[in-house]
Amino acid sequence: MCGIVGIYHLDTPKPVDPARVAGMCDALAHRGPDGEGVWTAPGVGLGHRRLSIIDLAGSPQPMASSDGRAVLVFNGEIYNFRELRRELAAGGVHFRTDGDSEVILAAWQRWGTDCLQHLQGMFAFAIYDLEARSLFLARDRLGVKPLFYTTLSDGSVIFGSELKALLAHPLLRREADPLAVEDYMTWGYVPDHRAILKNVHKLAAGHFLHLRHGKPLPVPSKWWDVSFAGRRSGRRAVLEEELHALLQEAVRSRMVADVPLGAFLSGGVDSSSVVAFMAKASAQPVRTCSIGFDVAGLDETAYAQKIAQRFGTDHVTRRVSPDDFEAVEALAGMFDEPFADASALPTWRVCQLAREHVSVALSGDGADEALAGYRRHVFQSAEDRVRGTIPASARAAVFGRLGALYPKADWAPRPLRAKSTLLALAGDSAQGYARALAYATPEVRERLYSTDFQRLRGDYRAEQPLEALMREAPARSGLDRAQYADLKFWLPGDILTKIDRTSMAVGLEAREPLLDHRLVEFAACLPESLRVRGRQGKWLMKKAMQRHLPEDILYRPKQGFVTPIAQWFRGPLQDAAREIAHGKGLAATGWFDQRHLGHLVEEHVAGRSDHARLLWQLLMLERSFTTLGLV
Repeated sequence: MCGIVGIYHLDTPKPVDPARVAGMCDALAHRGPDGEGVWTAPGVGLGHRRLSIIDLAGSPQPMASSDGRAVLVFNGEIYNFRELRRELAAGGVHFRTDGDSEVILAAWQRWGTDCLQHLQGMFAFAIYDLEARSLFLARDRLGVKPLFYTTLSDGSVIFGSELKALLAHPLLRREADPLAVEDYMTWGYVPDHRAILKNVHKLAAGHFLHLRHGKPLPVPSKWWDVSFAGRRSGRRAVLEEELHALLQEAVRSRMVADVPLGAFLSGGVDSSSVVAFMAKASAQPVRTCSIGFDVAGLDETAYAQKIAQRFGTDHVTRRVSPDDFEAVEALAGMFDEPFADASALPTWRVCQLAREHVSVALSGDGADEALAGYRRHVFQSAEDRVRGTIPASARAAVFGRLGALYPKADWAPRPLRAKSTLLALAGDSAQGYARALAYATPEVRERLYSTDFQRLRGDYRAEQPLEALMREAPARSGLDRAQYADLKFWLPGDILTKIDRTSMAVGLEAREPLLDHRLVEFAACLPESLRVRGRQGKWLMKKAMQRHLPEDILYRPKQGFVTPIAQWFRGPLQDAAREIAHGKGLAATGWFDQRHLGHLVEEHVAGRSDHARLLWQLLMLERSFTTLGLV
């Protein structure tokens, strides 16, 4: 696990200053505290910061191939590198190291861009071919590892694992993209199709870029996708056993490390499943860690302790005070782009705890997206059955009118939010799911924005890319399309960004076995009834795990990390809330209606309404803009 950077001149092979590459690397020092390296040649420079996990002393980067033709910088882990190594060695390749980096180089030289199909793991890497004078950039299937890039005024392309690496280059132009602000205010993060700065890009998950001297910057090429168009047949028991085997192998393959390894344990289905398989594969007690809260309704440590006792893990717990708001300032620097998922705070805390004991931690992230574990999947499936019985024109007229008249009730559980449900039913499946995912609906955003911002935004609405993605998805049903959107849009933009930044901020490698692509591809072909049944999501996974986990773990209501931000904005963060409305930060952009912001703040502080999530969004946007020097 590491940080990578690079500079590449598309036209003239100008000299690259090693000090400039080193400066970009220094911005990523937290990602790789164990080593650093810089390599330059005419027209190119590559840099690397290393967190040593495998072959601790023998695989420094940038790494040259044995024939000296290609040079690699790599962030991530290849879990099948030993199998690939044996295959390549049988074909005559001689290896000098014991790690996975040299295997990527050899695979590239054997198969070219098709090498990606052979790699199982999480990765973002760059390979420079000295003879072809080409640069190959690639990102893993699900987008576990990030990669930012942009072109500069001197004709160069620069790239890095985080935006802060690009910010270290003096030629980067810092101008906020208003369309990215529209995206952020809708979803609570900036999706991978955009970045908060104009002309900065993220290489999309499952894509690569092959740059060549003398040719313009190409459009990224898709090398992997997941299809929901097929359906597996066979008895439930057979599919259950296949799923169990895939889960077990996904966890086992991610336990390869030359450093201490452990797991995050929340006591939910996903992390408990990972720990169960780790305990089965390990001769030693598994190290597990949990974060608890001093608020009874938010605390899950009793469930985590139950799993720790069941599998005899070496378990540590740390309680976080509900007054942990002081960490807010650190988040903006950690994420660079605005990021409003408040669970980033406890995620960072559990990463800090894990790093005190291990260098690698396995997480349960990804199962909800792959196996339909969110409550919204249950609602989407039910709503689509209703849509299938009523013509679209009638739904738009009846449900749209009722939804407009019904009072808003964001405080209520979703089954009781009739307004949200009615408006979702008024549109098609994609429109309904976009409403389910949105932090701020179109109606809320219209009241927030100033006239100037609405002019800058034009006809663009953040829902449009998501709805297009769902309508064009290789899928059969509304649930298929919702899960496809989760895997391609929500997962890399929110969940994986959160765990990457919070873990790498403390020099911890996080691995997501439940995002093994073979498991994801299998789950996408399961009959819908084996994913969602009644009010239960992840139905087949829970059946498969009944042999390992107790009923109260498998079937208790989903909770997740919750942060008491509503209380904070009525207490210690009152001043910060009022600063949003009346300070110089967001006001300097001229993009928000300050009067309306003031109204939201005072309503929340007085307890008349709960605008906590919206205020948190605005606070993190203001902090991000300040960190980036945009206000």
